[in-house]
Amino acid sequence: MHALLLASAAGAASLMFAKPAAADPLADAVGRDMPSLLTIYRDLHANPELSFQETRSAAKLADEARRAGFDVTTGIGRTGVVAVMRNGPGPVVMLRADMDALPLTEQTGLPFASRATGRTREGAATGIMHACGHDTHMTAWIGTARRLAAMKDQWSGTLIMIGQPAEEIGSGARAMLEDGLYTRFPKPSVVIAFHDSASQLAGTIGYSDGYTLANVDSVDVTVRGIGGHGAYPHLAKDPIVLAARIVSALQTLVAREINPLDSGVVTVGSFIGGSKHNIIPDEAKLQLTVRSYTPEVRRTLLDGIARTARGEAIAAGMPEDRMPIVTVKDEFTPATLNTQPLTGQIAAAFTQRFGASRVAQVPPAMGGEDFSRFYLADQQGIQSLLFWVGGVPQAKWDAAGGDVTKLPSIHSPFWAPDPEPTIRTATEAMVTAALAVLGRR
Repeated sequence: MHALLLASAAGAASLMFAKPAAADPLADAVGRDMPSLLTIYRDLHANPELSFQETRSAAKLADEARRAGFDVTTGIGRTGVVAVMRNGPGPVVMLRADMDALPLTEQTGLPFASRATGRTREGAATGIMHACGHDTHMTAWIGTARRLAAMKDQWSGTLIMIGQPAEEIGSGARAMLEDGLYTRFPKPSVVIAFHDSASQLAGTIGYSDGYTLANVDSVDVTVRGIGGHGAYPHLAKDPIVLAARIVSALQTLVAREINPLDSGVVTVGSFIGGSKHNIIPDEAKLQLTVRSYTPEVRRTLLDGIARTARGEAIAAGMPEDRMPIVTVKDEFTPATLNTQPLTGQIAAAFTQRFGASRVAQVPPAMGGEDFSRFYLADQQGIQSLLFWVGGVPQAKWDAAGGDVTKLPSIHSPFWAPDPEPTIRTATEAMVTAALAVLGRR
């Protein structure tokens, strides 16, 4: 995804495996299923696929769903999977897992580490790795499908399970919706997903009430100047100096133009300009990532970037025909909102199942997720929840003393969640969440 980075949750260090979930038929059934699920996980991990190339992963999800008794359609939004199980009157609940991997060369040293290679959208050769944990998402999706199919006598309604492509480039949810996800199939009243967390102990659960992930905008700024010889700067208009002034001035947008109680990020991730020591170039290029939660803060930041770039150019004496060009890319991912009363209802169900020591409310993060589009497609009629399932192995958590800055983050070539407690907990949690909404038979 767009560099999703889960923030360290205040209080996450206190989340410990004080006790396992109480023994019951669901926990026992998931336990019996774990050897099979771990085999699937290792296979998915070793065979990752880039965005919109998830044909093998999609086929595995589709085959498992068919065996469980779902009506399955493939190729939705290019490579997406939609599995539907109608089981009498009641709510329509949609559960999502994302399928794509990242263009990274794995360095975990696992015996089933990925050796896959491919090409980025720009055509560059790259390794491929499930560095964001989507392999755990797909595996728990399969476990959840099996359990809910086997428990049909305990719920009533319609269950839709989707395998979503291209989350990492923020395009898969929109592609599925544009391909008729809510018109060709029953439209859900509730959408639920989980994401593994590199900031929580494996097997713990975190959730946010309200915003949980941010608006994500990518902005390009072409800073134009008038080139010349480095020895005679007075005969040129230096775009590198101007771009540097723009970078510094942009930092005041968050510091001075939005309410201190609101949240925003403006990060310049790339600054490119020039080709030789003694040449003042004609232009420099900046690439920004901009994060916010509310539409109002988003608009303040985007408008402020354009205004600041132009203002600094005017101050530098740049002629009108050489003003900076500011382009907001068509890669926007809207903020993910956990709605009420769904969030409170499912958080209570999680606490009842797993115990208070394994479930905690955590702060929102500035990462991004296109899961938000499933809710935003009908804000009045759909409730939404995305929660976290911790993946940090106990030994690494203990060695770091719970300090997540000492641990690899997601999108790191070293990130490897502890699969057994992560997948087991995620499967139980997704089943629990679905049953909390679906009507009883």
